Amino acid sequence: MPVGNESIHFLFLTRSLNYGGSQRQLVELLKGLAKRKVPAALATFYERGSMRAELEELAASVHCLNKRSRWDVIGSVISLCGLVRRLQPAVVHGYLGSANLLALVCKVVSPRTKVVWGIRASNMELHRYGWLDRVLYRLERTFAPCADLIIANSKAGRDYAVACGFPADRLVIIPNGIDVQRFHPDQDAGREFRALYGIDTTDLLIGSVGRLDPMKGHENFLRAAFLFEKKKQNVRFICVGEGPERYKKQLHRLSLDLGLEKNMIWLDAFHPIERFYNALDVMTSTSLYGEGFPNVIAEAMACGISCVATDVGDSKMIVGDTGRIVHPNDREGLVSAWLELTDAANAVKAERKQAARQRVERLFGLQQLIDTFLDTLEPFVTPGETT
Repeated sequence: MPVGNESIHFLFLTRSLNYGGSQRQLVELLKGLAKRKVPAALATFYERGSMRAELEELAASVHCLNKRSRWDVIGSVISLCGLVRRLQPAVVHGYLGSANLLALVCKVVSPRTKVVWGIRASNMELHRYGWLDRVLYRLERTFAPCADLIIANSKAGRDYAVACGFPADRLVIIPNGIDVQRFHPDQDAGREFRALYGIDTTDLLIGSVGRLDPMKGHENFLRAAFLFEKKKQNVRFICVGEGPERYKKQLHRLSLDLGLEKNMIWLDAFHPIERFYNALDVMTSTSLYGEGFPNVIAEAMACGISCVATDVGDSKMIVGDTGRIVHPNDREGLVSAWLELTDAANAVKAERKQAARQRVERLFGLQQLIDTFLDTLEPFVTPGETT
């Protein structure tokens, strides 16, 4: 990939740097580009973001469009246009719907600039969301042919987009990348986490990570936990993730109604999250729809943790034969998968842990992400420069 001394090759555009799977991938991508001295910058709609500090030491510059509210469109467009005129990026890469749409404005300001969209989800059930989300998706679908390239992070996401009318000839797949140096087996870290929350070393610990949103299927996790407790003693459950206060209270109430209060732990967040993964016996994703490439599954696998996931997005492809896949809404299936993984002989457990780690190293390392991204975007960067 050519690297110039004066021009910016990539300008990424996203809503904010609050913690989330898409934001994590964007930060890791910027880190990887900085290590390879590829000139890149980032523009965010909003100033806030818990992950912003991770970029402060990088060569990548971070700009804020100072969007005051979701309706402050004109102001953010003016700010973005000024930024594009100044940086003259070869590529503007939007991350998610509203950023994708806003990125198209750059073609007006700088006709030579290529616009790349990012798709991070699949089979979204938009009827569950507000009218604005539905309108934005219709606009995305309408203007998708105007994008020079559309990157999906999962096969499921690409297939869903094509089925919805996105141009198949402009859609490519670049799977997420996992930092296998950060996410690695660490028994000491796991023991420290358990001690912090009063979890005995002999207790089974089954966990989940994800924002509190109906798409994540937390209700099924709780109802499966209720059934699992009838079959197993000394088991604890833990959910890490933030969400709307009303929905959070709803889930906590269900937990109490099911009698899980003594064995259930709720955390809004935990950092560093790899300590949490290493404390688990089984990591679980109970998503019902919308997943593309669930980072949390691959991160846990990189830590040597067996996973149970619903067959949503690319979860089946990620887990392979190192864990278990169940149908969405199949609570009994979750219980059976948990029993199979936790009742296995120690030697079998050790083999699965090693296989999970090796699968992520082989297929989903950060280097694969950076290499594939640069190879895919190389035709869009100004030709004639040397690597």
